[in-house]
Amino acid sequence: MLRPVRAVVVLPTYQEAANIVPVLRRIRATGRADVLVVDDASPDGTADLARAVAAELGGISVLARPAKAGFGPACRAGMRWALDQGYDVVVGMDADCSHDPAQLPDLLDALVGADLVVGSRYVPGGTIPDWPAHRRALSRLGNRYACAALRLPLSDATSGYRAYRSEALRRLDLGHVRADGYGFLIEMAYRMDRRGGRLAEVPIVFTDRTRDASKMSLAIVAEAMVLVTLWGLRDRIARRRRR
Repeated sequence: MLRPVRAVVVLPTYQEAANIVPVLRRIRATGRADVLVVDDASPDGTADLARAVAAELGGISVLARPAKAGFGPACRAGMRWALDQGYDVVVGMDADCSHDPAQLPDLLDALVGADLVVGSRYVPGGTIPDWPAHRRALSRLGNRYACAALRLPLSDATSGYRAYRSEALRRLDLGHVRADGYGFLIEMAYRMDRRGGRLAEVPIVFTDRTRDASKMSLAIVAEAMVLVTLWGLRDRIARRRRR
């Protein structure tokens, strides 16, 4: 008999007191994964709320970091923790209720034939019901640029709702992952693809946050675009040298 797959959802948080309790309850209600909250010293008590839910429901751990260090470092810390704990699957999800935990089984089931499964807004069945047209267009343009520049077999390289096989994560050197902002998501898919990992997508419904402000900024977008451009140019130069 095959042993059950152990999965953990890594939730990077900063100032998510308004969202952390419902998202933790919804994840644990699926019965498919434990949760690790990686909190960057939120002054609003996010970590304390997470600990209270953990005491009630179980299957929830809190990794408290001393200061705000960014999305990428928080994800890397959570992934290392998950690998050290022996989990088979590591799931990334936003803590602002924009990703529906009810779709978690879709990501986990798709890992049967993949090393990284991305919950995509831009494959058939994926939707973003609350976004205005200009925001949707900017997101699609950014994704098309990143996927074309890096030759990624994805339509949504910036989606934060994704599941990794731990054995595939171990083949990556997380210490060399460079991006600190949401470019981290593109970089992880890029590194996975370059190491021969199998990438797949499943459709998701992305619901924009309704509580508190978005953490996205122009600096985060600029970091991602600069890194993508540099990686794409480096790959093209390397291919020309091999000819």
